[in-house]
Amino acid sequence: MATVELNNENFNETIENSDIVIIDFWAPWCGPCKSFAPTFEATSESHPDVVFAKVNTEDETELAQSCGIRSIPTLMLFRQQVLLFNEAGALAPAQLEDMLTKVKELDMDQVRASMAEAEAEQAQGE
Repeated sequence: MATVELNNENFNETIENSDIVIIDFWAPWCGPCKSFAPTFEATSESHPDVVFAKVNTEDETELAQSCGIRSIPTLMLFRQQVLLFNEAGALAPAQLEDMLTKVKELDMDQVRASMAEAEAEQAQGE
């Protein structure tokens, strides 16, 4: 599957309408971004059930700022609109594969229950 270019207009819609979305925040001048691009593209071919998206931080500065991007490349991974991974730095092919395998195995009902429990505990502590 080819990667999808994200911008302010289609960012939220893509996350809302897709089960799993992995986003690569990058820039044309970034050496590590260029090195990671073939890994990202190749992995997208073996996971047609995942939306692989890219955000050019040079063209989409407002979107990058709203996502809190401070360094690139940064990867974000959403499943059922829940942000599960947000980290700067490129991943090796095996690391990317491993992360996607683990995300697909998650019980999202259990994840949401754990998140609600943590929020309730935090609210009690305030």
